[in-house]
Amino acid sequence: MKQDTNNYWEQLERMEKLIRASEFKAGVVFSFHSLILGFFADRLDSFASLLQEKPIFFILLIFWFLAVFVSIYFCFRCFKPHMELTYDKNVFFFKDAVYRFGGVKEYAKELVRVCATEEEIVEKLSEQIHAESVIIDKKFYNVKRATQFFILSFVFLIISLVYWIFITVL
Repeated sequence: MKQDTNNYWEQLERMEKLIRASEFKAGVVFSFHSLILGFFADRLDSFASLLQEKPIFFILLIFWFLAVFVSIYFCFRCFKPHMELTYDKNVFFFKDAVYRFGGVKEYAKELVRVCATEEEIVEKLSEQIHAESVIIDKKFYNVKRATQFFILSFVFLIISLVYWIFITVL
């Protein structure tokens, strides 16, 4: 059956956009954490006595900081996912292109050979699509977890703020 390889190339383009979107979302979460941590660090002197006098406030801030730390961890995992993918040599995998085909001439010969037959190019592009799908799945999982822990950190921050307002008013 005749395959249109343009469909495969378009799918790879769409997947590249999904990868960029996941990294953008992780970057937004990371930026919010940086902003809030910076704001807190600037006012740490204001909270020093409160942290010593009110252990509940200290505990809330520890939980907040732990949630922030875990969220940032998942942001970094999105930027650099751990990949353990095992495929045959593929001319479209960047690491294979560099390390598994010898020099540039051997790689060029293999690329020409693969691209000469429709069945071979479709198979190699399909493997590339599968590999990128696995990567995208991991990236969006990490973005989801980073966002969940960001929300949790924000809840701890709001509870801490309400507690601080409550103890300063009373």
